[in-house]
Amino acid sequence: MSSIEQEIARRRTFAIISHPDAGKTTLAAKFLLFGGAIQMAGQVRAKGEARRTRSDFMQME
Repeated sequence: MSSIEQEIARRRTFAIISHPDAGKTTLAAKFLLFGGAIQMAGQVRAKGEARRTRSDFMQME
């Protein structure tokens, strides 16, 4: 099995779909934290640049 095939086999993709303010960003940040992809998870209500979530990019969010 090639390295690309190995990477495909080990990855899983899923979507979190819901209305605004339902907690998608906080949930996504927790998944990244527990998966080891980030060192500190922010919250939507957090204050300070270091603790802000990074996945909200739309103005409505």
